[in-house]
Amino acid sequence: MNSEERAIVSTIVQFDNVSKVFTTTQQVVTAIDGVSLSVEEGEIFGVIGYSGAGKSTLVRLVNGLERVSSGTLTVAGQDVGVMRESDLRKVRLGIGMIFQQFNLFNSRTVAGNVAYPLRVAGWKKADRDSRVAELLDFVGLLDRAHDYPDRLSGGQKQRVGIARALATSPKLLLADESTSALDPETTQEVLRLLQKVNRELGVTIIVITHEMDVVRSIADRVAVLENGRIVEQGAVFDVFSNPRTETARRFISTVIRNQPSPGDLDRLQRTHKGRIVNVEIHESLRIGTLLSHAFSDHGVQFEVVYGGIGAIQDRSFGSLTLELNGPPGGVDSLIASLQSVTSVEEVRS
Repeated sequence: MNSEERAIVSTIVQFDNVSKVFTTTQQVVTAIDGVSLSVEEGEIFGVIGYSGAGKSTLVRLVNGLERVSSGTLTVAGQDVGVMRESDLRKVRLGIGMIFQQFNLFNSRTVAGNVAYPLRVAGWKKADRDSRVAELLDFVGLLDRAHDYPDRLSGGQKQRVGIARALATSPKLLLADESTSALDPETTQEVLRLLQKVNRELGVTIIVITHEMDVVRSIADRVAVLENGRIVEQGAVFDVFSNPRTETARRFISTVIRNQPSPGDLDRLQRTHKGRIVNVEIHESLRIGTLLSHAFSDHGVQFEVVYGGIGAIQDRSFGSLTLELNGPPGGVDSLIASLQSVTSVEEVRS
């Protein structure tokens, strides 16, 4: 979703200084602490954090399974924090839920699992059967309608879970660690299906995960959660290419290794005698032009000794670690030219 599209859509989920406190006889635990964020209609919004960060509590607040302790939380324009349970049930019809462990009924067929929320909602059998067939065709499992879950792979089970979550035509889908139990190849298949749900059906998706690769693959925007607080949020490209917090940097390093570790730097300093610098790369910058003229303009030769370039949302970014060899004045001049267009960190002068 580009900025122009985002400007004309409305907010479907709005957290305003929301906190959730659990009180027991032994302790008081603040699971969500002053969270403010908005999720816009039609986007895929990622919430990432380590175990215990408060991710599952946050998603349970959205569907009203937990009530806010303070602040305001609106879903589709309704304040779910103050609603009666009977009214919350109606709101939940517009919210689909996908679980990490699938949560399928082993005693029901694939079709029976998808039909279950329609039975609860009081749909007539003919209408249920038509809707189930439509959904199973959408997720590519129409030929498995009469199989039971124990005959399905993990990826197929999750596709059934997605079909079931879509049964009542929700406008919002909550995916809570929905790929954590899957292997990498199957994870990508499920993520492609979620993108299809978003693009073809226009369903807004909130993805709760501890896997940065999931965020990189499908999310438009992301919030980084730590100890119940949002420590960083923004467009996925912005957070990946310029993380402001150590937590975000740790997550990003799990999927993109473009910055040398302290151990890598020690090795580079032992094996390379020139001056070593880290240079940030963006596709809009003319780094290649500057480097191609490094020798003719500055008398400096360079060698790429570490780094890499990746792509997020069809935009390239990364970091290169360079060894620069040449007269000190020439190296200084080249570094100054690079600093005029990008961030340069000198590791060893």
